[in-house]
Amino acid sequence: MATEVLMPKLGLTMTEGTIEEWKFKEGDTVKKGDILFSVATDKLTNDVECEEDGTLLKILLPEGETAPCKSVIAWIGAAGEAVPDAAGAAAPAAPAPVAAAPAAPAPAAAPAAAGQKTVIVVGGGPGGYVAAIRAAQLGAKVTLVEREHIGGTCLNIGCIPTKCLLHSAELVSEIKEQGADIGVKVSGVEVDFPQVIAHKNAISKQLTQGVAGLLKQNKVARVDGEASFTGPKTLSVKKSDGSVEEMTADAIIVATGSVNAQPPIPGLKENPNCIDSTGALSLEKLPKSMVVIGGGVIGLELACAYAAFGTKITVVEALDHMLPMLDGDLTKIGVAHMKKMGMEFNLECPVQAVEASPVGAKVVCKNKAGETVSFEAEKVLVAIGRKANTASLNLEAAGLANDRGRIIVNDKMETSVPGVYAIGDCVFGKAQLAHTASAMGEVAAENIMGIPAVYDEKTNPTCVYMEPEAASVGLTEEQCKAKGIDYKVGKFPLVANGKSLIINGGEGLVKIIADAKYEEVLGMHIIGPRATDLIAEGALALRLEATVDELISTIHSHPTVSESVRECALNVQKRAIHIKN
Repeated sequence: MATEVLMPKLGLTMTEGTIEEWKFKEGDTVKKGDILFSVATDKLTNDVECEEDGTLLKILLPEGETAPCKSVIAWIGAAGEAVPDAAGAAAPAAPAPVAAAPAAPAPAAAPAAAGQKTVIVVGGGPGGYVAAIRAAQLGAKVTLVEREHIGGTCLNIGCIPTKCLLHSAELVSEIKEQGADIGVKVSGVEVDFPQVIAHKNAISKQLTQGVAGLLKQNKVARVDGEASFTGPKTLSVKKSDGSVEEMTADAIIVATGSVNAQPPIPGLKENPNCIDSTGALSLEKLPKSMVVIGGGVIGLELACAYAAFGTKITVVEALDHMLPMLDGDLTKIGVAHMKKMGMEFNLECPVQAVEASPVGAKVVCKNKAGETVSFEAEKVLVAIGRKANTASLNLEAAGLANDRGRIIVNDKMETSVPGVYAIGDCVFGKAQLAHTASAMGEVAAENIMGIPAVYDEKTNPTCVYMEPEAASVGLTEEQCKAKGIDYKVGKFPLVANGKSLIINGGEGLVKIIADAKYEEVLGMHIIGPRATDLIAEGALALRLEATVDELISTIHSHPTVSESVRECALNVQKRAIHIKN
């Protein structure tokens, strides 16, 4: 007897689901445990397994269609078995499929309703897709143009993949460094590197599919292709099928992100063992050694992950310091920890050339004494920053003011051309972070739709997912000194926080910068467990122009790492309870 396939209920709040993709065709043989289809919820896309062996007799809900949870969406049974029709009577199953006919082209986006604003978003990363969804929420007819991957760098080859590697690395470090002390004894820790990469890929796929589902739910039309300007508000889009379409709209949002910068180092391009962050996230084999060129966020995050996995890490940096965006106290703690992990640092050591080596590659540098030094490794990671991804946009045709490809915008995300907006990594003078792009995307969409909005950089946190992780928002102590600001400082070492002691032995620090007269919070800086989560309190404090007294008067739960924020605020006034003031 044929068996119903139901729309699953994947969470308490889920009431309906949208079929993203059927993995099999009518007439195909399926087995228990096979991925039968993927379904988009209000947040994510999930793969759903087949619950029995048989033949997929009938698909009732086509791809892209939505149905309530627990409704019948397909039938599985014996080959040729009849299935009930809509009225409950048995109907013959569809015959086994013959050779598939060529797929019909995707229907064009429906025309905009009278008076409805049209918006084109170029780029489907965390800025672009957020802007597209927000504009659609506000009533716009939105088309999203993406040439490669929905989710952009962040979901595919950036934020999310690196954090997957770092989470695996964190577990390895905890077992090795803390296991015996906390009563967790293991005979050995083995890193299955291909599985680390497979887990990373699975998480990225789940999130990108979820974004695709959200775009569909918000009726955002999607065009796979590469856009370039042909005039101030006109685009030529070369589609993935080779065709070209001219497009225009009431407003255009440029959200093309950034790409890895590659320095003009002799021998770099020619050596296949020199990789960028994308390559570092796609290695099939764990290297025994790696030289990291650049002591910034990208380089040190990946360095921490690979060091935890067992790779010998050597960092070379042209400047006399690393992580310049962080408060100096945080950098000192972070570097000290990374040295304990076995990482070696060579500052004021600019790279002169890359040469071939039997090991993999040789990085030739000039140290601060003027001596030539070299470092050999299986892989060389080039991580010197990123540049705006605007080379193919033909900015000149649009008349967009830019600085070496970085588009100039105001705090409304407006460019020099009316009706054209730019957001994220491709703009000039702003932090190249995923949450920066998302915030800008909402600002741009709201301004387009007549809702006044501005981007406020001062509440934008910087997060570094090294060991231990660090986060910062607002002014650092060094910046206060440079600006001549009269300030106070509070510090609270995490060795005095019970939850931190439990998690990582208490390594870390919370630091608050406050105005000397009114004690308004000017900056918050954290390194230690949960730092990247805790920093949201600092961002809110800056947004509300909160004072130290207001942080103190807010009760923080115990035992938590967040208590340390209140203790740090108390220390600004030299009345902390759990440390000597």
